[in-house]
Amino acid sequence: MTALTSNIPLRITTTALEELKHLLTHGNLPADHALRVGVKGGGCSGYSYMLGFDKAQPGDELFEIEGIRVLMHPAHGMYLAGMEIDYHEGLENRGFVFNNPNASETCGCGQSFA
Repeated sequence: MTALTSNIPLRITTTALEELKHLLTHGNLPADHALRVGVKGGGCSGYSYMLGFDKAQPGDELFEIEGIRVLMHPAHGMYLAGMEIDYHEGLENRGFVFNNPNASETCGCGQSFA
């Protein structure tokens, strides 16, 4: 597994941490999987956020937030530095929300940014 780093580039709210811990506990995930946070090209504003569980890949950074192991490719750090991941559970909106202070534009769904 990738070495643990103390440089944590993003924040996860208490509500999001609770949902992630629920998914880890009840999701039948392999023990070697961790939360992967990243970006990929595409989406209506240029980039889309990635959030899921995955095995560590060569070169990944690994950090821990409140007991959750988080993986990120180092090249994604410049897009995610200072970002907050939240979780909303409401009648019209349910899911993870990305609050990125570095995004110059975001789309209406909040899953894409420039």
